[in-house]
Formats: sequence, structure tokens, C-alpha cells
Amino acid sequence: MNHAFNDNDSSRFFIAIKNLEDYLLQHNDLHNYYTQRCNEIVFLMNSKKIFEAYKLSRQLSQDLRDNKLDKEMYMAYNMLGHIYRYCGNEKEAVNMFHKVLELMEQVGYRESMPPIYMNIVNVEMDKDPQKALSLLEKAAEIAAEYSPNRVFDINTRRTLSYYSIGNKEKFLEGYKAYKEGEAQGLSSVHGRSLEVYYLAYQGRIDEAVKMARQELGEESYGTIAKLYGEVGRWEEAYNALKKENELNDSISSLILSNSIQGLRSELRLYDLERQNVQNRTITMVITIVLLLLLVMALAYIMFSHRRHLQELKHAYEHALESDKMKTLFIQNMSHEVRTPLNIISGFAQVLANPELSTDTGKRQEMAQMMLKNTHIITTQIEEMLELSFNEASGAAPKEDVVNVEELLESLIQENAFHLEKDVKLQLDCKLEPGFTFNTHRDMLKRALNTLIDNAEKNTNKGTITLCASTEDVNLLLIVEDTGCGIPASEAEHIFERFVKIDSFKSGLGLGLPLCRMIISRLGGIIKLDTSYQSGARFVITLPL
Repeated sequence: MNHAFNDNDSSRFFIAIKNLEDYLLQHNDLHNYYTQRCNEIVFLMNSKKIFEAYKLSRQLSQDLRDNKLDKEMYMAYNMLGHIYRYCGNEKEAVNMFHKVLELMEQVGYRESMPPIYMNIVNVEMDKDPQKALSLLEKAAEIAAEYSPNRVFDINTRRTLSYYSIGNKEKFLEGYKAYKEGEAQGLSSVHGRSLEVYYLAYQGRIDEAVKMARQELGEESYGTIAKLYGEVGRWEEAYNALKKENELNDSISSLILSNSIQGLRSELRLYDLERQNVQNRTITMVITIVLLLLLVMALAYIMFSHRRHLQELKHAYEHALESDKMKTLFIQNMSHEVRTPLNIISGFAQVLANPELSTDTGKRQEMAQMMLKNTHIITTQIEEMLELSFNEASGAAPKEDVVNVEELLESLIQENAFHLEKDVKLQLDCKLEPGFTFNTHRDMLKRALNTLIDNAEKNTNKGTITLCASTEDVNLLLIVEDTGCGIPASEAEHIFERFVKIDSFKSGLGLGLPLCRMIISRLGGIIKLDTSYQSGARFVITLPL
């Protein structure tokens, strides 16, 4: 099992580890049995199969609870912490590692606590070096008492930290202590990085960079960027950072692709009955991948034209911030898509159960919920695509003769099944019978649908009203609701991209920006009526 793990040979590894797990179960060695379960998860993470690793972690947690093995629950939290960190969710990763420390403290596994502290240090060092150093002190204190063999490695990591915060005097002291320990046969996983930074400390930057490339593998680009940045060699620092970002982007794309593939497998039973959902899901995956590729391509084109030293320095700083924003966008997009997919998957599994005895009414409720969440996913993808299309387009052709009352009635019929049970969608048309005007029918319908969808999300009880009237030479189309309303101070802010007044509501914050863009292409304007106090009222003004 150990050889197969190191060789990354999945066919040999899983056969060997299953044999080992069976042996441990036969001898009732549950601690080592669940340790091997953790090794399965680590192997999948090393193979970048994050979705499968996450599923095994959740299953491990459930098995430990079912068997009432509270002393071993730290294993599941530890695995989830590593998965969250791998996916870029550092906040949740740190929370999990702190849970691990609490459980270890409670059950007396103090000899295993120093590595968990080191995991937190690796996350906190760039954000709060002083906090990271205090954590290292705590880890060294525990290791000295319960696992002395870890002290040398912790001290080596602390020496690296001194270099990062600019305390070169303590760095030099730590390096000398490291060399003395090395002469005594001690070793540390941080030794290679320490040698690289020692060369940089001596001013031998090119030798340090060469050693980093040879010894640090994929981690070398960030170190090299830092070394070049310290001596003002901004062009070389920028190139190293760009390679690090490209590597991170490729890993993120692989993680995202693996996760989406796992979700598709979970939905296979439902896909047999709802082929249209499968098509929309595939479209969503392709769209996300294309957007990511577009972002990377645009970033590459933009950065490649920055040739002067000062501009390169600015690009270096900007690249760091862009990476953080992109990570937040991916996390938000992942959350907004995963939530309705999980709902669809859950109801699909219930409906696919041959032993299900639920009556027809309950089945219809489940089907309606699945359709509603399918609508949510479709709306999010359409918003992203249409926002991109409309942004690049000029004025829209107004070649359709539209009967306004018929258009509004069709919108009411199409949106009726999305409503909460205590909400009514109604029409208030003050136009003459048969009133028509020239416009682009599909674009106007899309804008009104967006406003109706926005009202549905924020109205749990009461009415949503579609109003139509004329004023001078303008047509007024109004969507008003009796929902939670919008503060007057946010009247313009809500039309900016990714803005959501209530972060707990579903959506990406693209609906209202898309609506304003469409109405602008039709030659009109849209605004929030701040005088309306019973909810929210959006007014579209179109020239006749």
C-alpha cells in the first residue's frame, strides 16, 4: 500500500488498502482502520479528485457518528480542512483545523497536535505573521513535551517565518541552529526552502532562484516571485507570479471540472427522466469553463503589453488582488449553482426510490421544487450570457409590433408556477384595448421577466403587479411588489454588477444590471421608485 501510494498507482493502491482495512477490522483495530480511510482521501486529493475526496470525507464523518467514535471525529474534520484549503476556502479550512485541535485536546491526542498547528500557520502566515508565530510557539511547546521529534521541524519553519517578516538577525540564528541539527542527523521538510532563503540572504539571488526551481517543484514560482521582488527585479518577479497564477488556474479548472463531473454522476437517475435538465447542466458547465478561459486569456493579453519597469511593478501588485477576487467569484458561483443542484439531486434520489410510498400530491410538490431550482440555474446562466452579449452590442432593432396587454398576460401565465403560495401575480393595464408599439419583443420580455423574477425572490406574501400606462409620448411599464423593499440609498447601487442587498437570497447579482443594459439598448430608462413604501417598484420608460 505504501509503495503504491508513493507511486500514485491507483489500481494497486486501492486493492492494497482495502486488504489492509479488512485486516484491521478483523482485529478490531478501529483507530488504524479509520487512519487508512484518511489515506484514501489523501490519495484522491493528490490525484486532484477533489469531489470524490469530499464525498469520502463526508462518509467518514457519518460512519464515525454512526459508530459513536467521538474520539476519532478529529480525523474527519482534519480531512475536510485539507479539502477546503485545497479549494481555496481558507476561512473554513482554519475553522476545521481548530475543531481538530479542540477534539485532540479533549481526548488527549496531544502528540498529534503540532502538525495541525502547522496547517493553520501555513494559512495565517501571509495574512497575520505575528499570529502565525504565536501558533508556532504553541506547537513547539506541545511538541517539546509530547513529541520531541517534531521540535526541529517546527523550529525550521519558524526560521523561515523570520525571513518572511524581515527579521534577518533571527533568521541567521535559526539557520545556524538548523545546520547544527543537520550535522547531528536531524532533517526537516522545510530544509530545502531554508537553504534557498539563505542564499537570498547572502545576496546570491540567481543561485537561490536556480535552487528553488530544482528543489521546490510547483511551489517554486511564488518563492521566486518573492525573491525577485525583494531586490526590485520586477519584470522577473512578474513573470514568476504569472507562471504561479497559470499553474493555480489550471489546478482550479481541474478541481471545478472534477466536481462538476461528480455532480453529473449524482444526477444520472434523474437525467433519465428529465433530459432537458441534463442539457442545461452541460450548458452551464461549458459556460463556466469558457468564462474562466476567457478571463485567463484576457489577463494574459493585458499583462503581456506591460513592458516598462514601473508598469510591471503595478501589474505585479494588481495580479495579487485579481487572484483574490477571482477566487471569491468562483466560490460565489460554485455556491449559487451547487445549492439548487443539491436540491434537485436530493428529490431525484427520493423519486427514484422503488420503495417510495408518497402520494401523487407529494410527488407533484417534489417535481415542482425540482423545476423551480432548474429555473434558477437556467436564469443564472442566461443572465451571464446575455450580460456579455448586450455589453458588446449597440442599439437594438425595433421591428416587432407588440401588443402590450397580450405581452403582460403571457408573462403572468409563464411565471405563475414560480410563486410562493401566498403571492399573487396580477395585471393593471390602463392602455386602450389593442394598444401596440414598435420594439424588440424578446429583449423587452427578457427585461420584464428579470424584474418579475427579482420580485418573486423578495416577496413571501401579498402581490406582484404588472402595470402599463402612457405619459406624454412615453410608455410606462411598472413591476411593483409587496416584498421586503429596497432602501432609497441603494437605488443606484443595485444596478451595479454582483450587488445583492441580501446576501442570503439566491442569484449572482447580475439581473438588474442586465435589465438596465437591455432597456438602454431599447432607447429607454429604468429606475427604482423610491417614493413607493409598500415594497419595491421598478419603472421602465420607453419612447413611443
